[in-house]
Amino acid sequence: MRDPRQAPPGEPVIEQDASARTTAGGAPFRAAWWLPGRHAQTVYPALLRRPAGPPLIPEILELPDGDFLELAWGPPGRGLAIIGHGLGGSADSPYVRGVVAELARRGIGSVVMHARGAGRYPNRHRRSYHAAAWDDLERVATTLAGRDPQRPLAVVGFSLSGSMLLNWLAERGDAPLARAVATSVPFELDACTTALEHGFGRIYQAYLLRRLRELAARKFEVRGDGPVPAERIRRIRRLRELDDLLTAPLHGFRDSADYYRQASCRQRLGAIRQPTTVIHAVNDPFVPAAAIPAAGEVGPGIELALTERGGHVGFVAGAVPGRPRYWLDSRIADLLEPALAG
Repeated sequence: MRDPRQAPPGEPVIEQDASARTTAGGAPFRAAWWLPGRHAQTVYPALLRRPAGPPLIPEILELPDGDFLELAWGPPGRGLAIIGHGLGGSADSPYVRGVVAELARRGIGSVVMHARGAGRYPNRHRRSYHAAAWDDLERVATTLAGRDPQRPLAVVGFSLSGSMLLNWLAERGDAPLARAVATSVPFELDACTTALEHGFGRIYQAYLLRRLRELAARKFEVRGDGPVPAERIRRIRRLRELDDLLTAPLHGFRDSADYYRQASCRQRLGAIRQPTTVIHAVNDPFVPAAAIPAAGEVGPGIELALTERGGHVGFVAGAVPGRPRYWLDSRIADLLEPALAG
């Protein structure tokens, strides 16, 4: 395999081969032999990982439209990484806490941005969040940049927040960022939703829906102005159904198909010029291989770093069974450190 450091701009970098080295000089990903396959890599960290990280300090950020966002601050350090969680996730998600801990170990500051309504409290407005809801991310980034204009900023987006990040970068070429990293991105929402409606994907779908139903019902049981009654929300059994009944009407889309068409980030990747690494496993069970963008689809700012294995927000390494190493934590920190730590 050709050394990925020799890849032309925009060409995918396959980082799985043991002889390869990442463009940031870090170690290549070698999947743990005792976690074979896409599902083992995905399920193991989701269910069993309990990272020991620093305590997070909450902040309520008031928004100009009268709503609010919940932030969770890690230890201060050089620079600042804004970290976004995936669909149904939060600051307590293991992959989020793992990155916060690794950045803190290297003396880099971080703050977790909860999407609207995804934190401890229901948000005030009817809307929540979706794959193209980058306005809140922009508000957080510009607000924090204004608090300390000399501090370099980066954004890390996992899964759905990776879509938000990439949509934002495509729409706003002047985003105030020194670096961006998106991981396990659902590039085509319709294809990814379909993947979660079949076979083992139904297990993931049920897992996600438990949290999403809980958040939506919690809010609309109190306020009573949901697109459908809270009792109907609790009977949702498919993500596509949730997007038809909630995501689309709450955010101005005709239906789930219209939402998927407009909010998918794949169609916008060619517009991204800022330094951005997209880390993605070809065997991600949430994202069909056909949905992964080709080399010619990404803009000159994007490094498309593909691994053959790794699952969805997994990337578990380690030679000893039961003693995992979470490669993604160090890989993301390797990418951010030069831009943030100076």
